[in-house]
Amino acid sequence: MPIHCEIVSQDRQVFLGDADIVVLPGAAGVMGVLPHHSPLLSTLKDGIITVRWKGKEEFFTVAGGIVEIQPDQVTVLADASENVEEIDIERAEAAKKRAELLLKQGVPRDTDTYLTIQASLRKSNLRLDAARRYRQRQGGRNEPHQGGG
Repeated sequence: MPIHCEIVSQDRQVFLGDADIVVLPGAAGVMGVLPHHSPLLSTLKDGIITVRWKGKEEFFTVAGGIVEIQPDQVTVLADASENVEEIDIERAEAAKKRAELLLKQGVPRDTDTYLTIQASLRKSNLRLDAARRYRQRQGGRNEPHQGGG
C-alpha cells in the first residue's frame, strides 16, 4: 500500500501522487516517511524532498514550510517548492549574482532588506545545487505528475 503525497507551495500544487517513501528535510533532521507512519507535524528546513515510487525518484526543492504526516498521507505546505527538473538555471544564477552584488555593497540599514537578500541567496544556492546534483540522475517517473504548472 503506497502513501499519498502532496506538495503545495504558496502559488501552486507542485506534486500529487503516490509514493513508496518520501524523504524530507525536517527541522530535527532528514526523515523518511513510509506508509503507516505515525501522525506527525514538523517544520521543514531548506533542502530536497525525494519522492520514490516503484523504483523511480523525483526531487523537489523546498524552502521552508511544514509537513503533516498521517498513516496514509504526506502533505507538504512549502513556503517555496519546485520540481528540480523545472529549475531555470539561468534565472537562479542571475538571482544569485544580484544577491551577492547587493551584499558586497554593504549591509543595508534596513534589517528586512538584508534578510530578504540573504533568503534570495540561500534559495538561489539551493536551486543551483539541486539542479546540478539531481538532474543528472535519470529515472524520474515515466508518467507525468498531477501537479499544476
